Amino acid sequence: MASEMQLLIPSIRRALIPVAVWAFAVVTPATAFEHPLRSEGQELVGELYTVTADYEDTFAELGGAHGFGYLEMLAANPTMDPWLPGVGAEVVMPGLHVLPDAPRTGIVINLPEYRLYYYPPEGDRVLTYPVGIGRQGWSSPIGETRVLRKEANPAWYPPQSIREEHAAAGDPLPAVVPPGPDNPMGPFKMNLAMSGYVIHGTNKNFGIGMRVSHGCFRMRNQDITSLFPQIPLNTPVRIINQPFKLALDANGDLFLEAHTPLDEHGMPSTLDRQAAVQALLEQRANVVAGVVLDWQAIRDVAFAEEGIPRRIGTAKVSQASGEEVRVYW
Repeated sequence: MASEMQLLIPSIRRALIPVAVWAFAVVTPATAFEHPLRSEGQELVGELYTVTADYEDTFAELGGAHGFGYLEMLAANPTMDPWLPGVGAEVVMPGLHVLPDAPRTGIVINLPEYRLYYYPPEGDRVLTYPVGIGRQGWSSPIGETRVLRKEANPAWYPPQSIREEHAAAGDPLPAVVPPGPDNPMGPFKMNLAMSGYVIHGTNKNFGIGMRVSHGCFRMRNQDITSLFPQIPLNTPVRIINQPFKLALDANGDLFLEAHTPLDEHGMPSTLDRQAAVQALLEQRANVVAGVVLDWQAIRDVAFAEEGIPRRIGTAKVSQASGEEVRVYW
């Protein structure tokens, strides 16, 4: 048990997730992760691993190469200099994810996670990508919608409000920005059936995984290029706000993934973390009934906000012929 508890201490930066969880992962050195869904009840996908930094590596470069956004890299490596981790530094790649508590159809965007999940109609896998979301004053919406239109090589027609903002900053915009490297829409865009909101590429990769947009969802160009042809028109899109997520692994142990909560304006929230996690545990009472909770671990994970699933409870055991038997789901 002591070795398992070390997984829950935020200062242990190179902790490994148990093999039972790793078995779900298909990890590739690319900017998009695709994970098999082996059962209807599977709640964890991916893998937590480390990369040895070279001298000129930065979090932005490593995140781009491995499919992570800037803030999730920062949360997973809070003691490192994001601009100069240093030669030989073991940088945590937060590739283990608890799937959001939402229907597994179409696109799900979890704002506090800065991450998009796509469930193809076959139901046997999930694709996940980091996204940039709305900044202060231009928060991204929460709700259910669908993909209304798709366009390759889009021109950008900046709204009057954005043109006024740029003009006030001494950076006037034209009425139309044609397709090309200077177009902030990137090579593809998907308009949502929410007026003015779009999933699109970008000409500013650094903003991926941050609060930088005017409410739209930015993706790296290679990611939107991969995703765009897979999305039929009218694909459902759910935009959610779930800073805390729970999952059982294959052994019946309980994991908690915690992100910095965002308020209704898209800014870091003063939410009572412990009360929010307690409410989540109560909502999933049927799951919690099967585990022995570690309340110190729960507090540590909730306040660390690493974005990495950590074990907060172990499966209860029953007696059979005098021997302990693990309870599996």
